[in-house]
Amino acid sequence: MRKRVTKAIFPVAGLGTRFLPATKSVPKEIMTLVDRPLVQYAIDEARAAGIKEFIFVTSRGKGALEDYFDNAPQLEQELRRKGKTELLELLRSTDMESGEIAYMRQHKPLGLGHAVWCARRLIGNEPFAVILPDDIIAAEKPCLAQMVEAFEKTPGNFVAAMEVPPEKASSYGILDIKEDMGRIVSTKGLVEKPAHGEAPSNLAVIGRYILTPKVLQMLNRKRTGAGGEIQLTDAIADARDAGEEVYGFRFEGQRFDCGSKSGYLQATVAFALARPELRDDLWAFLNDIVHAEKAAQ
Repeated sequence: MRKRVTKAIFPVAGLGTRFLPATKSVPKEIMTLVDRPLVQYAIDEARAAGIKEFIFVTSRGKGALEDYFDNAPQLEQELRRKGKTELLELLRSTDMESGEIAYMRQHKPLGLGHAVWCARRLIGNEPFAVILPDDIIAAEKPCLAQMVEAFEKTPGNFVAAMEVPPEKASSYGILDIKEDMGRIVSTKGLVEKPAHGEAPSNLAVIGRYILTPKVLQMLNRKRTGAGGEIQLTDAIADARDAGEEVYGFRFEGQRFDCGSKSGYLQATVAFALARPELRDDLWAFLNDIVHAEKAAQ
């Protein structure tokens, strides 16, 4: 019987330099999207997919991230005293039980593959998920839950995939397609950040993965790739070359790149418009801006 996916790695060691000066004191992962930190969306998605153990690969200066998932007795007491039951329940939903969450330090920024490798001893010989909190996916059924269902039916490594314009392919890991079966795509390999005009397809890997222990074995080689870093896509491609299947999974949903300012702002607007209590006021405001801009032209 194949082991279930119950562990997930969250690589959150990055410095968030694109969001300076905010990230001088606030880890990017706890910057808020409407009223929830980015990392909370990732945690909620993982829980919906059956994840029970949450492994964060962090770096120096991420103490606020650890504090976010801890209990806040003084705040809870104050909310209880004021009878704010709904806020109290909302606050408790962010708590993590003792033993559910673990933190590993990545001492040097050596790449995403290296960050995943740092968690190897906590993964052991089990399949595992990797979630990049920068990638927020709005979907009726959470993206990772979609992927877990596919993984349980089809053995192999799975990477979330989406079509990107050819001119943007050099910013992603790109799938070399063997057979396109619709939702699932079998691959001949992966190419990390191909040169312009050399991408084998326009199907890009984004921040959701379900991987086998073979990928960790490949990461043990610590082979550097694009940018002089240890690339996760290279290790996945090496696992494919060693005989394991690698599948791209076309998920249902809309992805927002919250690692960029424009993507973060787009996600903020989209998620706010999805909230009934915010929609009307925000929509009216956006219409006013558009009409004012057209009038100015």
